Amino acid sequence: MKLKFIYLILLLICLSCKTNNTNNKYKIADKPLFRDPIFDGAADPSIIWNKKEKKWFMFYTNRRANDSSASGVAWVHGTKIGIAESNDGAHWKYKETCNINYDIKEVTYWAPDVLEYNGIYHMYLTIVPGVFEDWYHPRHIIHLTSKNLIDWEFQSKLKLASERCIDADVFRLPNGTWRMYYNNENDGKSIYYADSEDLYHWLDSGKKVIKDRGEGPNMFYWKGKNWMVNDAWKGLGVYSSQDFINWKRQEKNILQIPGTGKDDMVKGGHPDVIVQGDKAYVFYFTHPGRTPKNAEIDSYETRRSTIQVAELEYDNGDIICNRNKPVYINLKPSE
Repeated sequence: MKLKFIYLILLLICLSCKTNNTNNKYKIADKPLFRDPIFDGAADPSIIWNKKEKKWFMFYTNRRANDSSASGVAWVHGTKIGIAESNDGAHWKYKETCNINYDIKEVTYWAPDVLEYNGIYHMYLTIVPGVFEDWYHPRHIIHLTSKNLIDWEFQSKLKLASERCIDADVFRLPNGTWRMYYNNENDGKSIYYADSEDLYHWLDSGKKVIKDRGEGPNMFYWKGKNWMVNDAWKGLGVYSSQDFINWKRQEKNILQIPGTGKDDMVKGGHPDVIVQGDKAYVFYFTHPGRTPKNAEIDSYETRRSTIQVAELEYDNGDIICNRNKPVYINLKPSE
């Protein structure tokens, strides 16, 4: 009887090890990673772990790419924020759209940035107050909070450097305070920043930290360095800094040279980077139809967008990215 008991314990241990090994196995990410089934215009991804549902959520701008009635750039307006979900980061499926408590008729939502702190989820979201056929209208950033990542309550409209500010990225500084980088369109689409002690009250610096034109800044810490990547419209610009103010740009962009994979044969745009231990993954979007031969064409094929993922590599002080390699990924819960 004693030997049978010992054998049973050893068997359970072996099964547990096998299960853990299975859960730890990397998966090959889908390519493209995700397409929105409603409007086919997924862009500007923001990835976060949902502690309650034990899944990864991807928030994204959902442009109305398949709306043939939209003239000019109206199809980029009137957008809701979509949500996709995944168990591992390799395979994603559509979930729903966010319920956002913000009372403006025909409001446009762009570029969500989502984080969690002390059990509360925070979203910093770009607002365009209407649906327009051109680009020349006010934009601002608002703060929302949620307990379930679905229903969002309005907290405040942020007072920043101008009335045309977009694309917030919020992260925690080593001293425990919070910093937001954003794009100030009224100053050559350069990158400014604001600071907060509590995520609710923000003080704008009035300082330009990235003079180059670009949008969608995303900051992360990896390989012992502070990094920022942004959408430079020629792939992603890559910067590093020791003090979070003085940023040095590396010589070469990433995701500038078109890839060879499905829907990835164009430049990459507006990123979110997820770091897991020694690995870092860049989530970005593409307009697959915007090839040189379609340069002057406005159609569903040139409007539609897809989400992609690639693994970053560290090479002699720089970040490089071979988007044509298969991406082996299995994102672990982020606490």
